[in-house]
Amino acid sequence: MPPDKQDDARWLAAAAALAVRGRPLSRPNPAVGAILVRDGMVIGRGWTQPGGRPHAEAVALAEAGDTAKGSTLYVTLEPCAHESARGPCCTQLTISAGVVRVVIGVEDPDPRTAGDGIARLKAAGITAELADNPACHTSLAGYLMRQRHGRPFVTLKLALTADGFIARQDGTSKWITGPESRAHAHLERAMSDAILVGGGTLRADAPRLDVRLPGLEQRSPRRYVLTRGAVPEGWHHLPSPQAIADPASNMADVQYLMIEGGSQVAAAFLDAGLVDRLLLYRAPVTFGSGIPAFHRPGPDGVPKGWALADRRRLGSDWMEVYQPA
Repeated sequence: MPPDKQDDARWLAAAAALAVRGRPLSRPNPAVGAILVRDGMVIGRGWTQPGGRPHAEAVALAEAGDTAKGSTLYVTLEPCAHESARGPCCTQLTISAGVVRVVIGVEDPDPRTAGDGIARLKAAGITAELADNPACHTSLAGYLMRQRHGRPFVTLKLALTADGFIARQDGTSKWITGPESRAHAHLERAMSDAILVGGGTLRADAPRLDVRLPGLEQRSPRRYVLTRGAVPEGWHHLPSPQAIADPASNMADVQYLMIEGGSQVAAAFLDAGLVDRLLLYRAPVTFGSGIPAFHRPGPDGVPKGWALADRRRLGSDWMEVYQPA
């Protein structure tokens, strides 16, 4: 990769990292990150604010002020090209600020923009380049899934023993993993719009499914249970895994859904092909027998067709992230 393209990839990755700060409070808008660079220095940065406005580009341009003239804008998603009652579109803001180059991580699939943002930038004499950047795609996974397939991006999270069990035979499973893994799982909850368990898990464990990290307590996701029956107050029901793609369901604003158990729910979503990411916390303990994490694991302990994307130590546990192969 040429040095200038390496720099572009680095700045886009930094913008993608900023974008995560907007999850999930930016809904129903995507969580976008933007960085303005001039003479190798950052002069402005931003991410989508709660409720979806201001957009990331507007925040970065406001921070840069007059110094934005002659700069390069790195943005994870194509700047919007449609006007709204809440202010001018980001394409027009970028043109008016005197930005000379825009590097875009992902083209916006929203038909109101869908390439029109890039076209308008070019028509104004700005160099606009679509990088098709992997880090930006990852940071926008929920938005892209919702736009392209009409459903949320689904993470299946499981805590399991070294020999592949999520609970003992009697169903007890509390504190398989250590405090570091539990804290990380709460951070994942804080970045999710909704969280789902099965009816058996709800009845047996009465889980709170809230976020218990200092300063993030208000980021607890909406709670769902997979059932066709009545649900407790404060919970929402989902009749089937396929209902996540039903426009009439109460999940229509949801971009990121995390499934936390149990094994029957995990199997139902996996069998339906509705899991996009496996998030596993493996503890250095063994049960010998019990409730397995997966009904049909492969040689590496996960279902066939999944590839390891990330693995890191969390205290005495291992966190593993798998994506479809």
